[in-house]
Amino acid sequence: MTEDRKQRQREEHRAADPAEGPLTTDQGVAVDHTDDSLSVGERGPTLMEDFHFREKLTHFDHERIPERVVHARGAGAYGYFEPYESCAEFTRAAFLQDPSVRTPVFVRFSTVQGPRGSSDTVRDVRGFATKFYTSEGNYDLVGNNMPVFFIQDGIKFPDFVHAVKPEPHNDIPTGASAHDTLWDFVSLQPETTHMMMWMMSDRAIPRSYRMMQGFGVHTFRFVDARGRGTFVKFHWKPKLGVHSLVWDEAQECQGRDPDFNRRDLWEAIEAGEYPEYELGVQLVPEEDEFTFDFDLLDATKIIPEEQVPVRPIGRMVLNRNPDNFFAETEQVAFHTANVVPGIDFTNDPLLQARNFSYLDTQLIRLGGPNFAQIPVNRPVAPVRTNQRDGYHQSAIHTGTNYSPNSLGGGCPAIAGADGYAFSHYTERVDGHKIRQRSESFKDFYSQAALFWNSMSDWERRHIVEAFRFELGKVNAVQVRERTVGQLAHVDHGLATAVAEGVGVAPPAPANNEHKPVASPALSLENLRGDGSIRTRQIAVLVTDGVDTAQLTQAQEALSSQGAVVEALAPHDGKVLGSDGNGYAVDRALPTVASVLYDAVLLPGGPVGTPGVRSDEAAMRFVRDAYRHGKAIGALGSGVGILTALDPEGLHIASGHGHVCADRGVVTDCTTGTASEEFTRAFTEAIAAHRHWDRPQLRC
Repeated sequence: MTEDRKQRQREEHRAADPAEGPLTTDQGVAVDHTDDSLSVGERGPTLMEDFHFREKLTHFDHERIPERVVHARGAGAYGYFEPYESCAEFTRAAFLQDPSVRTPVFVRFSTVQGPRGSSDTVRDVRGFATKFYTSEGNYDLVGNNMPVFFIQDGIKFPDFVHAVKPEPHNDIPTGASAHDTLWDFVSLQPETTHMMMWMMSDRAIPRSYRMMQGFGVHTFRFVDARGRGTFVKFHWKPKLGVHSLVWDEAQECQGRDPDFNRRDLWEAIEAGEYPEYELGVQLVPEEDEFTFDFDLLDATKIIPEEQVPVRPIGRMVLNRNPDNFFAETEQVAFHTANVVPGIDFTNDPLLQARNFSYLDTQLIRLGGPNFAQIPVNRPVAPVRTNQRDGYHQSAIHTGTNYSPNSLGGGCPAIAGADGYAFSHYTERVDGHKIRQRSESFKDFYSQAALFWNSMSDWERRHIVEAFRFELGKVNAVQVRERTVGQLAHVDHGLATAVAEGVGVAPPAPANNEHKPVASPALSLENLRGDGSIRTRQIAVLVTDGVDTAQLTQAQEALSSQGAVVEALAPHDGKVLGSDGNGYAVDRALPTVASVLYDAVLLPGGPVGTPGVRSDEAAMRFVRDAYRHGKAIGALGSGVGILTALDPEGLHIASGHGHVCADRGVVTDCTTGTASEEFTRAFTEAIAAHRHWDRPQLRC
């Protein structure tokens, strides 16, 4: 096992324990006073000879480094990757050979548009970048939570980012795509259509980084020991299933907890609920490159899983939080060109641009060429180069620094022809120098239509609502019109529904040549996970008079399945239970909201129910949970809260001794402990995540 190699390496760079001695300067000189500057008398001028004051302020003034141009806001974690079996049949990459070898990893999740201080739950693409510290050097799989991208050629990347960033005249909006310049750009670039369908879906507002897919986006190349190449696309699939917020929740989360996703990842790992993802690959023999009705080198296209199934090859577990956000999560440097023997590139023009851009941006952001020496970026494989000097050089080199040499004994020597060293894939490349894209890249709408056709009814409804919201923020009418004109090439019904919502004339039907096919693998309906409720956040509304025996039994039953159960009351401290004892409250109801939880439980109690029913915050909590499709459980007199909300619209149990489960609302009017039947039905409702087929509340 090698999963601790990176951790051991990190220990070498850990700062001195503050408890082991007194405060010192950067030079190690002990300091006896740090609250007042050295001055002439109590009210006189500060003396420049106060080196401690000068050092302290100077360091503070230089603490910040430039944030990333994109993906500035992120969260990270360490862990390990292990293959299920040897992948030698299609790649020689050492970390994909031996199931008994765990490779250390660091993963950074991020949003794209907003700065470091923006919110987690904005509508945006999410980065999913993984650094594998392999025995052959670092390999970076720099992906997103969507399998396609906005553009086909990297020369357009500055244009796209300039368009999606805040408007240049007023730097508004922060962390949002709902503004004129972005939609002006995409309405003029039909190649963006497929990605914009993903962006307007719930994939753009994930419930958790632990419940989010990841994709390598590009078609890469595996190379085996014989030099034979195979095209490959990478997929990360979370064990907990793929789940998202809805837009109304996402907006409220930005106020209630702007660190919603970051906090969720941190707290899960601290609690020992380690996020797990399965790595899968789609493999295409090189001789089949041109057998598809799209171009494999086009980053705006997917390979439908019905055509090429995803083959699971390993799993990744994130089991350790960083010790210091700046030193690790902020300074980690990913690069698509960080590959190891057995993994190579293709001629995807967007990938080729990323291979240049990532290295270039790290040079300015991390202050020079030695950023690979920062602990989080250091490989566990030995490093022997002739690179010297430069900003932030931390190594003490000896010997010669050129090759070939005789004075240094010819060291470091070039690797032999034994298959150990990286060798670029051999392929013939010739042609005229032109600025022209292949005709095979010019199908802009068929896969956007595939995505739309693959969505469930509720997913389609959310996509329409998202387009209406985003375009509703666009002032230029011609941009709205052009956008719905593009959508007409995807689906005329979609375009018409969006047009009606943004006040423009519905476009004429487009002459579409794509077939109305669907891919079930694209719908969230089919990505719910393994049925577990581990780490799901369940709110229990309590007040004085709550049935503590019933509450305790239900709480223990849910917690035993890995759910996080929190008691919410109108106030902090304790509530008086029906047994006369105090029951501890986890959070005061005014400090939280339904959007921060996955389900709500309403226990019974002769005094408790009226107390909750008279509390508007509690009633709003339940009402929001219902309209957001979340599981709701009610026991005994707790059922009365549901009837008070909407006695006609809700289908709930009306008698005693009967468990009723209807579209995520689970009730049991009996008193006493919660039955196994109720617990099982409520667990199944929570595992389903959302229930969009409910009737609407009438209140």
